[in-house]
Amino acid sequence: MSKIEIREQALKLRKQGKSYSEIKGLLSVSKSTLSLWLRPYPLSKKQMRLLRDFSEIRIERFRQTMQLKKQSRLDQEYIKAKDEIFPLSKRELLIAGVALYWGEGSKNLPGALSVSNSDPKLIKFALYWFTHALGIPKKKVNARLHLYKDLHEKSEINFWSSQINLALKSFGKSYFKSSNRTDLTYKSFGHGTCNLYVSDTRIKERVLMSLKAIAGYYSAKA
Repeated sequence: MSKIEIREQALKLRKQGKSYSEIKGLLSVSKSTLSLWLRPYPLSKKQMRLLRDFSEIRIERFRQTMQLKKQSRLDQEYIKAKDEIFPLSKRELLIAGVALYWGEGSKNLPGALSVSNSDPKLIKFALYWFTHALGIPKKKVNARLHLYKDLHEKSEINFWSSQINLALKSFGKSYFKSSNRTDLTYKSFGHGTCNLYVSDTRIKERVLMSLKAIAGYYSAKA
């Protein structure tokens, strides 16, 4: 097809309400060339509106398709991860908990093992680690909530108790922050923070020395 014929085809497609991108895809012509050829032939308001509406629908369909593909990919990775990781041995559970404590645990609180977070799943894992890897009786584990002043203490204690499966009597008096959730400029979990702790100097020393051993071993290999 000659250049003149291509130009005539481009003009015909433009009069049909096609966008530059659509014409480019059909005729393999650059947008700069199309702009030069078709500048005298702008789309009508009706054609622009139809093109915009079609583009929005097409974009939304593309977004949904990509979202489904991503979810399918994540589902496959989740199944693969479960097959690769579980079941954890007691030693592996101990190491996983020590790594968690390195990031989320209190290192400076004397004589107490303490983990704080706003995610109930993380706190539930910490409780499982306390009882199954470290051998701490569940009745020795206590919790304290850090709440914003617009939260209701009893409701939040009931929430955390049910989420992590820890008795209500294990929760001490909550600490209230002076701010409200609505005062925050960043996204925050809506039930405050749960601090899980055990008063046991020997176990705290065991965890801290485990951290020191891991840090020393891998820093020497870096």
